[in-house]
Amino acid sequence: MPQRSGLGKGLDALIPAGRTASTGEGSGVMQVAVDLIQRNPRQPRENFDIQELENLATSIREHGVIQPLIVAPGQNGIYILIAGERRLQASRKAGLKTVPVVIRHANDQQLLELALIENVQRADLNAIEEAEAYQHLEKEFKLSPEDIAARVGKNRSTIANTVRLLEASAAVKQALVNRQISGGHARAMLKLSAKAQDELLNKIILLDLSVRTTEMLAKKYSGQQPTLKKKAGRGVNLTDVERRLQSSLGTRVSLKHGKTGKGTVTIYYYSDEELDSLLEKLT
Repeated sequence: MPQRSGLGKGLDALIPAGRTASTGEGSGVMQVAVDLIQRNPRQPRENFDIQELENLATSIREHGVIQPLIVAPGQNGIYILIAGERRLQASRKAGLKTVPVVIRHANDQQLLELALIENVQRADLNAIEEAEAYQHLEKEFKLSPEDIAARVGKNRSTIANTVRLLEASAAVKQALVNRQISGGHARAMLKLSAKAQDELLNKIILLDLSVRTTEMLAKKYSGQQPTLKKKAGRGVNLTDVERRLQSSLGTRVSLKHGKTGKGTVTIYYYSDEELDSLLEKLT
């Protein structure tokens, strides 16, 4: 069999298939009441798109649950969900009484690893949920970044950089949760104070700044002056000049450059305070 592509160890690697419960028909799939399935306490994902759940619930009403959930036996007839959180929630919304499941045995570490792998493979986690999951594996289960990387199929540096996002200010972390900025934006601001991070965050969202521009502004906020570029002239890259001016002034700039070398520069401001700041920079 060819080697499976994808992220890290799958369910079969972390929990041997031989531990699967069988219905006696060889399928390994059985029906379990949704009321007997509890949420994985190690599930790193907290935020679910309501509209996506509604769409999935509509599909389940029409076609049923195509892919079985994976659960682990708990106490008093209760099952702990390992994989399939969205399917379980959508099944409840669809009014299903039972869902198809595959039963496997898992310890606490495996519950977290498997929930993390499922979400990472589907890109369901926001950056903070992913960082917190890696941190749990590192601190609670004493796994090294190399061990975590091997399990989720990512580079060690990617794991370390993701965990570093937890050092960001509360506002920056919330923006990551809301997917208003990328991890690259947040990492560019990590060396700044919380106040400076929040100020720069507002500019990133307002002006839709790129990661590169954010990095340059972060250097300026930290007292490092960006390297001066050559003087603009004919044949200049207008987008690059606009980016450099935006980085220098910290606000949106629009540039029009004519064939004769003449043109206009429009500088935008959004409050009296920003105007005062611009005047200080320009005078």
